[in-house]
Amino acid sequence: MRHFPIRGINTPVSVFGLGTMMFGAWGNPDRTECRRIIDIAVDAGINFVDTADIYDRGECESIVGETIRGRRDRIILATKVGNPMSDDPSERGLSARWIKASCEASMRRMGVNHIDLYQMHRPDPSTPILESIIAMNELIDAGKISAYGTSTFSPAQLRDAFDAATKHGLIPPSTEQPPYSLFCRAVENEVSPLCREHGVGLLTWAPLNGGWLTGKYATAPTSDSRAVREADHFDYADEAARATKATAVESLRAIAADQASSLTHLALRFVVSNPAVASCLLGPRTPEQALDLCASSSDALDADVLAAINSVVSPGVTINPRDNG
Repeated sequence: MRHFPIRGINTPVSVFGLGTMMFGAWGNPDRTECRRIIDIAVDAGINFVDTADIYDRGECESIVGETIRGRRDRIILATKVGNPMSDDPSERGLSARWIKASCEASMRRMGVNHIDLYQMHRPDPSTPILESIIAMNELIDAGKISAYGTSTFSPAQLRDAFDAATKHGLIPPSTEQPPYSLFCRAVENEVSPLCREHGVGLLTWAPLNGGWLTGKYATAPTSDSRAVREADHFDYADEAARATKATAVESLRAIAADQASSLTHLALRFVVSNPAVASCLLGPRTPEQALDLCASSSDALDADVLAAINSVVSPGVTINPRDNG
């Protein structure tokens, strides 16, 4: 498996990383299965594990911490801050106070004294970006984190962050974590080239577009499907987007078949073919899903395959703008 350097982190990250949003009540409440998923990922050569304080309000961090105990030195550990942790408006955002308090809370839940990558989960318009950057730099100086990053920041917000860090002689963000998939390609327009210009690694999420690129939502879902329960997220509240994706799935299946590949593995290889991507976060809910995802090749797709994909979904195009995060 290929590995890529992240500024501020001594060990390069594996090109596939493990995203853990599905651990706990949001996806799989079986802690034994969640721990098994991490074991599968590590056995497959994945050394990058990404979580967030908001995932099941800290439960996910607890599961991750329990599982990596005894092998912490083999894991590049990332978590996030910013999304609401309660109904209390003081327990959210990117103020210096909350960033520092949340970092301590995340370390306690995970049973660690150091976080490799600490990420601003979403922009906070109520806090000046310079305040957040200073807080992150102070955590680096204190030895509590190695590097920090952003998640789902717009090009303008990323430029503001880079400019603020440069102007004040501070360490800039090392990573940006956007959604990126065959069906969500807006990152290619500005974010990807901007991050390459500034030496910032992309850590991408939703490479399967919420399950669409497994092919399972191309036909009418069953009544108990997540596509029915969360119709807006899975495009069943938007008939035009749903129809466009369903048609594209069939074309992409044919491209995958020509490569003797599954649609899922084609989708993953597409993401890691972008040279700006440092790590593509896999988000399995079950051990069985983890085994399949971790079996994908990390080799970049050939130019002719990428050209065929571009004929189905044009570069820079996101079929449903809601997918942009």
